[in-house]
Amino acid sequence: MFPLRAIIAACVALRIHPNTLTLVGVLVNVGAAWALGFGHFVLAGVIMIVANIFDFIDGKVALQLQLQSRFGAFWDSTLDRFSDLALLTGLIFLYSKLGRTDYVMVAALTLIFSIMTSYARARAESLVEKCKVGFMERPERIVLFMIGAFTNRMAGVLWVILVLSILAVVNRIYYTYLALNALPMPRRDGAAGLFWRAFFWTDERTTIPYDLWVIAILAFVWLVPPDWLGDPMAHGHGLGGWIALKLALRN
Repeated sequence: MFPLRAIIAACVALRIHPNTLTLVGVLVNVGAAWALGFGHFVLAGVIMIVANIFDFIDGKVALQLQLQSRFGAFWDSTLDRFSDLALLTGLIFLYSKLGRTDYVMVAALTLIFSIMTSYARARAESLVEKCKVGFMERPERIVLFMIGAFTNRMAGVLWVILVLSILAVVNRIYYTYLALNALPMPRRDGAAGLFWRAFFWTDERTTIPYDLWVIAILAFVWLVPPDWLGDPMAHGHGLGGWIALKLALRN
């Protein structure tokens, strides 16, 4: 936290508006999307870390400068969606250049359900008090993107985000249906309770169930051989290696 506190203190001393910090973070994430689009995964991971420093400090700076506002919250949430769209668009561009229509579709579906996860919550909370269910929220997606970039295991990461985003959307639709009709939430005891606890996600972060899900996800991403997933980057070290392989096969 020491370097982050120093950055926050500098922003407060310079009276940089938190909305400006939010905008800078999104622009930096566009740079990460460019790096992903050209297969520079490690560079993309580094840029994502920088972008998320801005994402982390904007709220802290707003608090210290007493500039919190409802528009600021709206601005932050809206630009977060642009960041998500940019990163996934970068991957769609990469896979389209590689001629991998299968992973173009996987990335496109991941984009759709990532946005729908946020939309479902926003729309539900205009009808019910709170709809914070489903495991795959934005912090989890961003951390997984970084892991995929630094380990060159983006295919596994995309499958995890896609499947759990679909589940999160279903969770939020079902939760809203139950809440609006004053129906009881699924029980969490017994064998059926274990099922609902795993697939109707209501546990908070930093709990044992959450940590178990994290371990399972990381094990899947790291232990499943990329070839099994048809990973477009599995046969080379980044985009250059894959293109070289394709040219070799053609010759």
